[in-house]
Amino acid sequence: MNRVQEEYRDDQEILRGIAEGSTTELEYLYTRYYPMVYQLIVKNSGEEDDAKDIFQEAVIVLYDKVQSGNFVLSSKLGTFIYSVCRRLWLKRLNKSDRLILNTQEQDELVGVEDDLAEYYEREDQFLLMEQSLHLLGEPCQTIISDFYLHNLSMQEICEKFGYTNADNAKNQKYKCLQRLKKLFFK
Repeated sequence: MNRVQEEYRDDQEILRGIAEGSTTELEYLYTRYYPMVYQLIVKNSGEEDDAKDIFQEAVIVLYDKVQSGNFVLSSKLGTFIYSVCRRLWLKRLNKSDRLILNTQEQDELVGVEDDLAEYYEREDQFLLMEQSLHLLGEPCQTIISDFYLHNLSMQEICEKFGYTNADNAKNQKYKCLQRLKKLFFK
């Protein structure tokens, strides 16, 4: 499945914009690449503030390299940002004694490309699930959302939708899940 993107910009276009001092390009970096960095940091002993700091540092590194005038991007921009963030985060973990790795263990860490592929695959799956949920329609969309996202009990769903008992609500949820699976896997 192709990634659905609200707006896509060419990497070289972004670098040109940064070189010219465009804040629009920097804002684009945040909206496009921060979520993957957030996931990396939080998945590896960090918190949201850590992710913000690391991402900011990576953007500054990129900005400085672009402004130097001799920066050549030898990978995708997302890969570059991710790898800078990953190195910065490992460095910070080592300094704070939250991570103690010898060189062999560092070599065994999953590569940047593998991490990115996993991230994009998971994002694609979430997007597909969201699209399938929207195609599902009502009341199924709300039942599934209430149960799985809002943690409502079957009794609360029963009362909300006016089912005679929780078992009827449970049966309806099951039917909705079957329809959702068909939409998701088609």
